[in-house]
Amino acid sequence: QIQLVETGGGLVHDGGSLNLNCEVFGRTFNRYRNTVGWFRQAPGKEREFVAAIRWYSGTTEYADSVKGRFTISRDNSKLTVDLQMNPLQPEDTAIYFCATGRTVASTMLSSEYASWGQGTQVTVSS
Repeated sequence: QIQLVETGGGLVHDGGSLNLNCEVFGRTFNRYRNTVGWFRQAPGKEREFVAAIRWYSGTTEYADSVKGRFTISRDNSKLTVDLQMNPLQPEDTAIYFCATGRTVASTMLSSEYASWGQGTQVTVSS
């Protein structure tokens, strides 16, 4: 069983930055097959894809809304995934979730991910 723990959320002003961290726990995590993704959910809205990284290749994907502003990266030795967010905008306000799945075909689909963290709140004030 895989567990994920997100940290790094907080309150920032428009144009500010935050770095979210996701730590992966569990022996079944497969460095050759697993993908780790970040999703977010704003109040009253559906959960949406933000970014993902395929662990073995390091290939990354981003939602159009965050391209050029967010960067996802992984640390293979620590089994952590970072999401650097800069500059942040008020519309980025949401709970951010880290998730992982094995042999993920479409990184943008939340149903492809089997394990989820509890989430961390990001609030961007205008």
